[in-house]
Amino acid sequence: MAQSLLAHVPADTLPAHIGIIMDGNGRWATKRGLPRSAGHKQGADTFSKIARHCREIGIPFLTAYAFSTENWRRPADEVGEIMGLLRRYLKDTKLHQDENARICFLGDREPLADDIKEMMEQVEHESAHRTGITINLALNYGGRDEIIHAVRRLSAQCASGEFKPEDIDEDLLSRQLYTAGQPDPDLIIRPSGEMRTSNFLLWQSAYSELVFMDVLWPDFTPAHLDHAILEYLNRTRRFGGI
Repeated sequence: MAQSLLAHVPADTLPAHIGIIMDGNGRWATKRGLPRSAGHKQGADTFSKIARHCREIGIPFLTAYAFSTENWRRPADEVGEIMGLLRRYLKDTKLHQDENARICFLGDREPLADDIKEMMEQVEHESAHRTGITINLALNYGGRDEIIHAVRRLSAQCASGEFKPEDIDEDLLSRQLYTAGQPDPDLIIRPSGEMRTSNFLLWQSAYSELVFMDVLWPDFTPAHLDHAILEYLNRTRRFGGI
């Protein structure tokens, strides 16, 4: 039923890149008298369904905000549960194989456990040849942090004489971001009823269409995604022009 909402939409009008801020797992669990970890588990299942649907309807790029640089402030047991879910996700040797999905990870990997970093590298390597969809998982990711890392790399290149400071432009900085080589997101969706982007893809979202939805992430369905895309299609994108 969800796919029928876009059945007559020309493929070339769909967003090439969708970003999703997966929010509301904890509230979903609390409303049901469950531990917050149950919400994160349900949220992980929802992500798999939405990633599959994106591939089926022909979305080339999907970026999901899974764990922010600020999420370390949460209780240690909750962070541990999230990292446990991540380990189980990464250990799945058939990770999105059916979707022919290339998996990439955005964010600063340094603070992550060594076994997680090794599995991330393995997944990226094993999926690099897949062409059905590129799925970016933003882990220990923050938009400001990403820009700082990019500026530091550019500064080092200037210091080494690779180019002059006045040579730096938008394209050069974009090439230093985690999403280098990918299109900027056309559409960013945030469920959960919150109306902010929370440090997500700050540079890349300069002209993204934003859709906020009053549904907690674990309850998010392919039909919700289709409705967000339909809203996107009803907007006129001017990119600062007339």
